[in-house]
Parts: sequence; structure tokens; C-alpha cells
Amino acid sequence: MINTILVEDDVYIQKHFINCLAAEGDFCLAATVRDAFEAEKLCSKNIDLVLMDVMTAHKHSGLAAGKRIRQAFPHIKVVVITSLVDPQVLAQARLGCADSLWYKDSGTAQLMRVIRETLAGKQIFPNDSPAVEMKRTFSDQFSPAQIEILRAYIRGSTYREIAGQFNLSVSGVRWNLAEMIRIGQFKNKEELISTAIENKLVVATLMDSDEESLHENI
Repeated sequence: MINTILVEDDVYIQKHFINCLAAEGDFCLAATVRDAFEAEKLCSKNIDLVLMDVMTAHKHSGLAAGKRIRQAFPHIKVVVITSLVDPQVLAQARLGCADSLWYKDSGTAQLMRVIRETLAGKQIFPNDSPAVEMKRTFSDQFSPAQIEILRAYIRGSTYREIAGQFNLSVSGVRWNLAEMIRIGQFKNKEELISTAIENKLVVATLMDSDEESLHENI
């Protein structure tokens, strides 16, 4: 049996994954928890697999927890299953936070294939995060640099700080945000920001530990 911990804070998605695992026949659900940090405490030599959400209860980061689990228990496979399309989620998952990552809306059969192949020793990641609808456009119409500028602004950086970070002028920062508003036909910057957060294009804050928030790395 494949001893598994499921980390998911949405009760309906929990039930879906529980049913999927039960249908496979060879998964033993050792625990189902809402908090990634709680899952860390449950890991042991007897656990084979952790199915990990990214934004868990209390905004605790499944990526941070996944990285610590992989370091403490190299035999445990961590598969991140998320609905967050923030490109940084995928980038961080590739940097040691997970063995594989896939998206929740990709279908049960595809997700189970990813899980099976990960258990067999493969690492599976999408090439890119999926595009999401952003009012009158899709997120892939924004450049990666524009998304990073928007992320920095949402996290509280000033125009001057963003300009220094991206080697731009202050007017260049303003232009990029204005261009995103134009492309998406948003009413204003506030509507752009709320749409980006609502559609999970940008994750504002996740907690790396109980004491501090992850602003640089999700």
C-alpha cells in the first residue's frame, strides 16, 4: 500500500481526492489535513507520498513545507496539486519544493498519471503555468516582466523600489501597469489588482513559518 498524506483546505476538493485515491485500490490515506505545517509533523519513514496544496490553512505555504519534508524524508514523494497559476508557484516547485506539480483542473486521469509516474521516480512539471481569463484578455497577453512588476506592487513596493529592482525608470513602471490596464480594459489599477488576485495570477502572501511571511519566495 502507498501510505499517503493529503493536504487540502477545501472540504469538497478533499472529498474528491479521497474518492480518487480510494478508487485506485492501492493507496492508504494515513491522514487528511488542512494545514501544510501540520502535515510536516505527521511525516515519518512509514509515509510514501504527500499530496500537497500550495495555499493551505492560515496561509501556510505548501511549497515551504514540501521542501522541508523532502529534505527530512528523502524517500517521501511530494506532489503539489494546485489551482494557483502564479508563475512563481511553478518556479519555486521546481527548485526543490516538490517532486512534481500539476494543476487541479487538468482532470483526474491526468493527475493520477502524474502521481504514478512520480512514485516511479520521475519528476513532472508543466512547461508553463496555464493562462487565465483577465476580464477582456488572458494572462498570457501580459509579459513575464509585467506580471513581476504587478506582483511587486501588490506586495507593497513603491514605484521607485520597483524601478530599481527591474532596472526601469519610475515612468517605465507606470507605463507597464498602465499597459496592463489597457490590454485588459480594466477601469483602473485597483480593478487590475483585484482581478489578478481573484484569478490566482498573483499570490500576495504565503507563510513560510508561523513567525514570518514569504514575500520573496512563495
